[in-house]
Amino acid sequence: MARYTDADCKLCRRDKIKLFLKGTKCETPKCPVEKRPFPPGQHGRARTKETEYLLQLREKQKARRIYGVLERQFRNYYEQATRMKGITGVNLLSLLEFRLDNVVYRAGFALSRDQARQLVRHGHVEVNGKRLSIPSGNVRIGDRVAIIEKSKRLQPVLHSVAVNENRSPVEWLSVDREALSATVVRAPDRSDIDIPVQESLIVELYSK
Repeated sequence: MARYTDADCKLCRRDKIKLFLKGTKCETPKCPVEKRPFPPGQHGRARTKETEYLLQLREKQKARRIYGVLERQFRNYYEQATRMKGITGVNLLSLLEFRLDNVVYRAGFALSRDQARQLVRHGHVEVNGKRLSIPSGNVRIGDRVAIIEKSKRLQPVLHSVAVNENRSPVEWLSVDREALSATVVRAPDRSDIDIPVQESLIVELYSK
């Protein structure tokens, strides 16, 4: 399956904003966006005409990159969101938040969604007591996501929990840091989703 394998920081520079793809590195002066706040490539400093289509496309690309979703997957999430009650853009973000890799990241068991995705793929995560190795697997309200017993001493997991110790978990998750588990208590509201994306522009793009 196709997967982006180049430097993650190039994606942030392309969008001229921190997408927090590299965990704690994004919060330090070493972040490339701090050093070179312009798109990569020899024409990165050139002026770009900000058309309506370009703005819509950039918002869609930002959302895709933040959640690590391929184009076809993202389109499927959008089509599912259009069939749900409520605001399509908020429904779309809610579906992305309910991905298993994102829940592991939001619970504080990983420093980035990439790291959370790797934990899931390697079989370190279980849902309702059953091991699940599909990062795109959707959780539901009431589901319990946890690090499996024999993986609770993994250094990346312990480091992530220590770094996130003073950070408040998202309100739609009930996190038990001692047991390394999290329970989905409700669907996330738009105010719970702190990603720098204007979802209405994504809806406009796909509505054409």
